[in-house]
Amino acid sequence: MSKQTQIEEILHQSFTPLFLEVVNESANHNVPAGSESHFKVTLVAESFVDKKLIARHRLVNAAMAEMMPNIHALALHTYTPDEWQQRQTAPESPECMGGGK
Repeated sequence: MSKQTQIEEILHQSFTPLFLEVVNESANHNVPAGSESHFKVTLVAESFVDKKLIARHRLVNAAMAEMMPNIHALALHTYTPDEWQQRQTAPESPECMGGGK
């Protein structure tokens, strides 16, 4: 099973998200082809209501604890349903500044 699929399963089980998108952004970095090291996660969940951003990220990191040693970068975009209704999209990731890419 791919790391991307594992991340999706963990986050679905942990948060019952209203919206979840996991994007493997490894190809944008200086890593071998087919790598699964850099991910962007957009997660919308009721459990984020009344929680500050750092608390949301801690919840995701706790859910992902067993996988984190195998992931180099995890960009988290966590929203409440109301925030997502206003936004409808996560920010684009910046271009990689290292490794000649």
